[in-house]
Amino acid sequence: MSANLQKLEQHLASRSYIEGYTPSQADVHVFKALPASLDSSLINVTRWANHIKSYASEHASLAGSSTAGEAFLGGASAAPAAAAEEDDDEVDLFGSDDEEADAEAEKLKAERVAAYNAKKANKPKVAAKSVVTLEVKPWDDETDMEALEAAVRSIEQDGLLWGASKLVAVGYGIKKLQITLVVEDEKVSTDELQDKIAEFDDYVQSTDIAAMQKL
Repeated sequence: MSANLQKLEQHLASRSYIEGYTPSQADVHVFKALPASLDSSLINVTRWANHIKSYASEHASLAGSSTAGEAFLGGASAAPAAAAEEDDDEVDLFGSDDEEADAEAEKLKAERVAAYNAKKANKPKVAAKSVVTLEVKPWDDETDMEALEAAVRSIEQDGLLWGASKLVAVGYGIKKLQITLVVEDEKVSTDELQDKIAEFDDYVQSTDIAAMQKL
């Protein structure tokens, strides 16, 4: 059958059917005589066979005769289909490989999606942070501003990082402390932080948030 298959491969390289321009009994005759598996090099035969297989439910009603198909059977009409079930709908000479390939592709796709989701789930979440400019006002011009700042910076908390500071004149010789800090939003409440600073009531009169910006 090998030489005949090569002849069929060449024939189908420039044609869609065994004869004519529509599927016929010649196609059915040759199709039923094909071996259970085809060499991967028989590209045109495989394409044609899958196409003829799609007409399985219409094989008996197709026009034409089987005569033209004999040229590719060497005069012998091998019939693997006779060993299979009589219903053409159940004949599956070529579908198994495609179905296995599709199943393998779906499995690989599912594995990749699962791996991506697992990687995404395990990726550390970036903490939301804010830069805050805090103003701390003293009681008067006699307040020790160095002691006031030291008291403010003594507050330590997870998610709180003190930054640069400066003294800003407010009038009558009084200066307020303007200090920058970075906070993790989920860990540090600016309201609670201001309450803690207010506890240094020997130095602190009040506090205000001058500016806040998300990082």
